[in-house]
Amino acid sequence: MATKSKHRGLGRGLDALIQGGATRPAGAAKPAAKGAPAPSRRPAPPAPAAPPAEGAVHRIPLSRIQRGPWQPRHHFAEEALRELADSIREKGVLEPVWLRPNGDGYELIAGERRFRASQMAGREEIPAFLHKVSELEAREMALIENLQRADLDLIEEAEGYRDLMREAGLTQEEVSKRIGKARATVANALRLLDLPEGIKRALAEGALTAGHAKVLLGAEASRRELLAARVMAQGLSVRALEKLVAGLSEPDPRKKRGEPKENGKSSDKSTRHLKFLADRMQQELGTKVMLSPARVGADGRREMGRIVIEYFDNEDLSRLLETLNLGDLG
Repeated sequence: MATKSKHRGLGRGLDALIQGGATRPAGAAKPAAKGAPAPSRRPAPPAPAAPPAEGAVHRIPLSRIQRGPWQPRHHFAEEALRELADSIREKGVLEPVWLRPNGDGYELIAGERRFRASQMAGREEIPAFLHKVSELEAREMALIENLQRADLDLIEEAEGYRDLMREAGLTQEEVSKRIGKARATVANALRLLDLPEGIKRALAEGALTAGHAKVLLGAEASRRELLAARVMAQGLSVRALEKLVAGLSEPDPRKKRGEPKENGKSSDKSTRHLKFLADRMQQELGTKVMLSPARVGADGRREMGRIVIEYFDNEDLSRLLETLNLGDLG
């Protein structure tokens, strides 16, 4: 079984997670040594059935395969499955699935679409590679294989990263090295899980894009669902959503809230500009940003302006430092 120290990144391929080749079937006879006496003619007792060897393609009954609990993919388009099932009826399964032995049966590591389509096609067996790996290694292999195929939606990918971190006690940095992604990519994906369920569902279904999600994360939490609904209803682009969040396409929002406007056109313009800058910084940094203007107080003293950037934890702080090209300070 592969040990934890054997793990390497996606850039080196999935072979880094797969050990061994074909093994000698149990009970198979070894070659006779030179000069050894001829074997007895007495018939030998039947050898026990050999376990399937790793590194070879095996025909495994579908009835002996169960879905692994670590599978990162949850959504399958029915029409695409039917098309694959039609292809399997005509040509068979061209690429073996990946399984790991589990008791008297097998657990699926990779190839769930082929497995489901084979069931739809009425097949009884499926070609498979067998890998003797731990549950954690199987989870990692399943995630990497799906990422290589770009089979996961945005939320499935984020949940895969989260599950790796939970099960193996990994940091975002360690996950990024295992799967060959930038740490910022992993951090930004994980932040999608903080969005409301309705928005996550829209991302999984493709109704919203990663660009939309980035803008929504920079918006006030109380406005996110309304903004997402407007994007889907009106088919707004990411740029249009940016303008909407920044308040460029709406009248002064203080009129709707009944708040008094500040005296003076210059002051009002300055306030709107600061809000625009804060919103743009939120979109770029993916977190809440507050800007307070520099001004002269009633006593004639000058008060300095402030920029406040919020972050969730040390991992998020590291992400922000990298975004600001200050990663060496983390």
